[in-house]
Amino acid sequence: MRRNEPEQERTPRSEAVSEIFQEVGDELAAAVAVPGEITYRTLDRFFTFIGGTSSLFGRAMGYLIRAAVDARETLNQMSTIGVASLPIVLVTVTFSGMVLALYSSQTLVAYGFGGTFVGGGIGLSIAREIGPVLTAVVVAARAGSAMAAEIGSMKVTEQVDALRALAVDPVQYLVVPRLLAAVVMLPVITILADVVGTAGGYAVAVINGVPGGSFISSLQAFVETGDVVKGLLKTVFFGATIAIVGCYEGLETRGGATGVGRSTTRAVVLSIVLIYISNFFLAYVLFGGRTSV
Repeated sequence: MRRNEPEQERTPRSEAVSEIFQEVGDELAAAVAVPGEITYRTLDRFFTFIGGTSSLFGRAMGYLIRAAVDARETLNQMSTIGVASLPIVLVTVTFSGMVLALYSSQTLVAYGFGGTFVGGGIGLSIAREIGPVLTAVVVAARAGSAMAAEIGSMKVTEQVDALRALAVDPVQYLVVPRLLAAVVMLPVITILADVVGTAGGYAVAVINGVPGGSFISSLQAFVETGDVVKGLLKTVFFGATIAIVGCYEGLETRGGATGVGRSTTRAVVLSIVLIYISNFFLAYVLFGGRTSV
């Protein structure tokens, strides 16, 4: 009987050790699997978003090519996206131009280059970057969020399904007017933003010692019509991005009021991120990016 006791004691101990190793192995496997699972989910969401927005844009363009557009709804959206966003756009771009003029005039006047470069530098910065990009960001925050919230509310209250039941395509009724309005209105309000932004920069530059005539001469010497036109061309892409992302997130809304809030947040964040990413590539293409050899 005593000879069997050690064997009986060894068996439970060996089983306990094996269970410990098994638990440790399971924990390690779970820890290793987490990054892979996160990566998979991220890639899945990324490609789903790219595919969904591309499909939505293609369908909307099909209606635009066939001129199947609700003119009244388009005018309403032009008012909502463009006219209603104009005051905050003007304030944002004006003070951005004033800040740029404050820094540049102080620095360049100190080195004796104030009358030569301040006007041209401010004009180029506003026409190429500050005007188009800040206008798009403000419109994305204001109008893009409104698109996602409005369409998202319609989705969770089954109004979108009701449109389909009435043989009305939600893309034609909801997406096309917003896309057309955003593409048309963003260049318009960007023109006004460029003007008031440059005027604000002029006022601050003159206050800081830059002669008004030199500012205008520098502006005329450095800023060409092509700079303004190319900056406006960027806003066409920005407007399409804001409208498609906002409408897509609205149509994909699920989960009631909480889902509407999530869709609105995603629409704003994704729109702004895509605006900055596309801005780099558009600037590289339109304004002649160079690579060192």
